[in-house]
Amino acid sequence: MSRLRKEGGIINRAWEIQHRIEARQERIGKGKYGRVLKMARKPTNEEYEKTAKITGLGILAVGALGFTIYIIIDQVIPWILSALGY
Repeated sequence: MSRLRKEGGIINRAWEIQHRIEARQERIGKGKYGRVLKMARKPTNEEYEKTAKITGLGILAVGALGFTIYIIIDQVIPWILSALGY
């Protein structure tokens, strides 16, 4: 008999989880960002290409900045310090 209670408990627990998931799903779109989510749409190819180009340029700019800082630390600072006698 205890086995039946355990199985019933598992089933009841599964239903509780299912109801929580469904309730959470119903609340989507009613919070702070609901209006934004309702207005959102798939970007056109032109919008996607522009976004990809701008993102790529940003990644290249950050990489170039990092490389410049690396060169300064690795090459320029030791050269300056050796010129000053350190």
